Amino acid sequence: MTLMSRTLIAAAVLLMATPALAGPVTLKANPVDDDGQVTFGDIFDGAGPSASVVVARRSGPSVVMEAGQLQSLARQSGLDWDNPRGLRRVVIRNATLSPAASAASTPVTAPRTGTAQPSAPAAPSRPERAERVIARNDIVQVVYIADGVRLTISGRATANAAAGEPVSILNLDSGRTIDALAVSPGQAIAGPAAREARAALQ
Repeated sequence: MTLMSRTLIAAAVLLMATPALAGPVTLKANPVDDDGQVTFGDIFDGAGPSASVVVARRSGPSVVMEAGQLQSLARQSGLDWDNPRGLRRVVIRNATLSPAASAASTPVTAPRTGTAQPSAPAAPSRPERAERVIARNDIVQVVYIADGVRLTISGRATANAAAGEPVSILNLDSGRTIDALAVSPGQAIAGPAAREARAALQ
C-alpha cells in the first residue's frame, strides 16, 4: 500500500469521526466580534463552555463563513446547529463599525446537477507583507485532494501561520497531526494541492 493510499484511508476515518454528544445552539441575529478573533460565543447563543473557541479571524470589517463549514466546526466542539433557515453563508462583522447591522446570509440554492471536479481553495498570492491568517489554537478546516478524491477534516492549529506558510493541524478526535498550508482565515490545504501552491509561491 502506497503512502498516499494510507493517507487517504486515514483521512477518511478521521472525517467520519464525530462527537458523541452535541448541544443545540441558536445563530445570533447579528453575529459580531470586537477583537478580530471570532468565537462560537460571537456567533451562537447557548455555546456554553465552547463559547471561547476561536473559529475564524477577522482582518477587515467582516468575515464570511460558509454555513456547512460552520456546522462542521460546531460539531467538532460538541455543538449542534441545525441551520433551520437554510442559510448558505454567515457574516460576522466588527462590532464597533456596524453595531446595528443584521447578519448577512444567502439562502441555499437548488442542488446542482451533474458531477463537478473537486477543486482546492485558490492558492494564495504571496503578500508583500505576511499577514497572519491562522493563529495557534484556531479551529481550521483542511481540504485534502488527491486522485480525484476530496476530503475535508477539521482540527486545531498548533502554530501561527500567514497565507502560504506551512502549518500543522491537530485532529482533535484522533490526535494525529496533519501537515498543511495556510490559505485564508480558518482554511488550509494538504497533499498534492498544498505542494503545488507552495511551489507557485516560490
